[in-house]
Amino acid sequence: MSTPPVVAAVDGSDDSLRALDWAYDAALRRHAPLRVVHVRQYAAWIQPEVLVAAPPEADDEVLAQARTHLAGRAGRTDGPGGDVAVEYHGLVGLPGALLPELGAEAQLLVLGSRGRGGFASLLLGSNGLAAARDAECPVVVVPRPGREVHDPAPAEPGPRVVTGLNVDSPDEATLAFAFGEAARRGARLEAVVAYPWPARTWVTPGEFTPPVADQQEVESETRTLAEGFLAPHRARRPEVRAEARVLPGDAAGRLVAASPGAELLVVGRHRRRLLAPARMMGSVTQAVLLHAASPIAVVPPSPPSPEE
Repeated sequence: MSTPPVVAAVDGSDDSLRALDWAYDAALRRHAPLRVVHVRQYAAWIQPEVLVAAPPEADDEVLAQARTHLAGRAGRTDGPGGDVAVEYHGLVGLPGALLPELGAEAQLLVLGSRGRGGFASLLLGSNGLAAARDAECPVVVVPRPGREVHDPAPAEPGPRVVTGLNVDSPDEATLAFAFGEAARRGARLEAVVAYPWPARTWVTPGEFTPPVADQQEVESETRTLAEGFLAPHRARRPEVRAEARVLPGDAAGRLVAASPGAELLVVGRHRRRLLAPARMMGSVTQAVLLHAASPIAVVPPSPPSPEE
């Protein structure tokens, strides 16, 4: 069986070239081929619901730019020998529809936080949002350098992968991906576990009761749950030093604060529910995509168990 590729979406922007660099490194670490894809937008008069795939053209300037950008790497970009086999594909259609479909045969889809279109003030382009929400494989969004994070969390030196762990609804796929990335990078894994505090119970509109539990007790129980979820992954990946950082407050804010200097920030995507069958990312994941300073991986959820 052939190894599924790492797919990098390019559009000629500086953002997409940064994503291409990240994807090349990911393919090298995974011993996987790299597939560089450029989706050319339909003309405005073509029916938007029709999708067409076309072979790469010799005059595709975006793919030519990508070839030049990758020239001289340690791995190969064409032909035999080297570490990374790189292939180039041109597609014609709506990027927001075609990019997520590339995940069906990829192990990873990588793109920049913004492309050439849209408004300069946007922190995340519509194509990145669509891919992160709909692709069947993990999607990595590489942000522009210089994203400012207020009150960054202190971190010890060395390579670090950060992931979010919700003890009320943990997802094995997200944890497994985070441990795998930490192992490939020789990095420690920092699992951020946020719990709401102060805990307040709603009584009547505008009225809340004071917390009935002690904060130290809530933190201890949360840590016990987190350690239990991390234990099987530690057993499978003993080379990864994983620690749970149990903190009060907002999960999105804690994850963004932990992102500066991280090699990767890993978050999950919501599982489809009976009353909410559409794919959803969730507010925490969306906030991380908009504000984190490191590359962000959005991981599809584990398949539901037969009981669900």
